[in-house]
Amino acid sequence: MKRNTASGTLMLLACAIIWGTAFVAQSEAMDSMEPLTFQAMRSYLGGLVLLPLIAGVDITKKKAGIYRKPTSEERKKTFLVGVACGTVLCIASLFQQYGIAMGTSGGNAGFITALYILLVPVAGLVFFKRKVHPALWLCIGAALAGLWFICIKGDMTFAVSDIMVLICAFVFTAHIIVVDRFASGLDGIKVSCIQFFTSAVIATVGMLIFEKPSVSQLLDGWFPIVYAGVMSSGVAYTLQILGQQRTDPTVASLLMSLESVFAVLGTVAVSIIQGHPEYPTARELIGCALMFAAIIAAQLLPQRETDG
Repeated sequence: MKRNTASGTLMLLACAIIWGTAFVAQSEAMDSMEPLTFQAMRSYLGGLVLLPLIAGVDITKKKAGIYRKPTSEERKKTFLVGVACGTVLCIASLFQQYGIAMGTSGGNAGFITALYILLVPVAGLVFFKRKVHPALWLCIGAALAGLWFICIKGDMTFAVSDIMVLICAFVFTAHIIVVDRFASGLDGIKVSCIQFFTSAVIATVGMLIFEKPSVSQLLDGWFPIVYAGVMSSGVAYTLQILGQQRTDPTVASLLMSLESVFAVLGTVAVSIIQGHPEYPTARELIGCALMFAAIIAAQLLPQRETDG
């Protein structure tokens, strides 16, 4: 059992803040390029921005006299876990991206993707006999209700595009579980870097087979690529791994689901800056309040999550 720490909580909150604005970048990217091209470019960029960070951390440790050369077994495990994370992440991201490209609204995509907050504890119970505090199920229910108020504005009808995003939720659940089960004790930044280059290679193969990328496409969509590559990928997904190493997976999934709340708050902030304030509706405020209450309650609960 992992204990929740303040640093882990802050990392996952930062992750949620960044992801909260990522749906806009992903939607805009589809105006310029196809999903595999976007996934490949953002993944290459996500991996590249971590290389100087990895080198800097190692240099700092050497100067401080605390550097320890990883064993061959540690290097092998780091590589294999990174490849596994990258493969699963690539699949999840592509299902989400194709869903958005096929017409799933931002609200539906946000709600459906965040269903992992329910799928993670259910998967832990089914596959690993991992039990959680009974009251945590109430927190999950409150968070799901909050997500509904925030994301769904009218009647929700399921189209093929929504099913694609639903598959993404299941695969992203697998990503959270892989990180939880296998990344503990490893260098999270190196695992994340390997995962991005793995995702980039897989997406590149698909891009060259199924799409026709061009330089003009990349130039037209440079901002969504840079934002998604540096912030949503390089920063946020790395914080996810580092945060999960310090936090129980069910609570971690609840914290990351706050991306929907920060999407609302971010929209309000941008509208105020632009001089055309768009304040949240009563429905959105109720949803935000429910989610914040659920997260706070989950943090205060005694940690009873165990493997059977």
